[in-house]
Amino acid sequence: MSQSMTLSRRTNTVRAPRRRTTKARRVDELILLLFTVPALVIYIAFFVLPTLQSAQYSITNWDGFSRAFDYVGVHNFIRAVTNDSLFTSSLVNNLKFWIIVLIFQTLAALVLAVMLFRNSRTTSVLRGLFFFPTILSSISVAYIWKFIYDPNFGLGNGLLHLFGLSSSFLGNNDTAIYWVALTQVWFHAGQMMTIFIAGLQSVPQEMLEAAAVDGASRWRTFTAVTWPMIAPATSIVLAYTTIQSFKAFDVILGLAGNPPKPSMDILSTRIYTTFANNQFGYAAAEAILFVVVILVLNGGVKRLVGLTQAGS
Repeated sequence: MSQSMTLSRRTNTVRAPRRRTTKARRVDELILLLFTVPALVIYIAFFVLPTLQSAQYSITNWDGFSRAFDYVGVHNFIRAVTNDSLFTSSLVNNLKFWIIVLIFQTLAALVLAVMLFRNSRTTSVLRGLFFFPTILSSISVAYIWKFIYDPNFGLGNGLLHLFGLSSSFLGNNDTAIYWVALTQVWFHAGQMMTIFIAGLQSVPQEMLEAAAVDGASRWRTFTAVTWPMIAPATSIVLAYTTIQSFKAFDVILGLAGNPPKPSMDILSTRIYTTFANNQFGYAAAEAILFVVVILVLNGGVKRLVGLTQAGS
């Protein structure tokens, strides 16, 4: 009898915790929301408002200094697309630059990742070696490659002379942008490699073993199992590469000078030069077109990757 009374007393002393009232939960949610206010204020002040103001300036002829300016509607946009050879030339250069970087940087990063994704002391050292260029500043990379491309004493012609060849590299207007693209590939291939390595390491080992049991070759395993499974990593690499290709501002200036000659001028340097020439309204319109181009290309690349990986 006494034992049962003791158990009942112990049971009574252990009570379920009270449920928090709706009001208390709302207070907690409000406190959590308050933590986002500083970041939200900074985002609005330094991104949203300048973006809206740029959109406003893009339909004006403001020179950046005068109090007065006129609204010109879509004239700036029409001028950039149809009546500005420097803008259209920089757009063509940027598309060439983007295509070369997108193809060769992605392939180089993927090949390196496939070779080095298994964890070992050797692969760790090699990963660090290939990632090293990424930690350098863009200007440092530009000047390193400017010395390599020097037609008189650069390493590039030194190697070509072994085969009886030579090149003016950046001095050739027809091919200069491709040599700049090679610099960009060397600069960021190691960075993209790390993203692919993360994707490859997330592929379930069971699926690879099942493919091996079914007699699939390495290539078939890669195309049918690995490639579709690393779709998120591939999308990140292609999106980031596209953005980098259109923002290679400092690499271009380091290699080509300021302002760069037309054969190496890309959209970001063209917009900068337009701002420097006190054409703020027109430069704002060019910047909006710049964003539109990136969005269109990123959307197209993402869809293309989805189709290729779905087909695998």
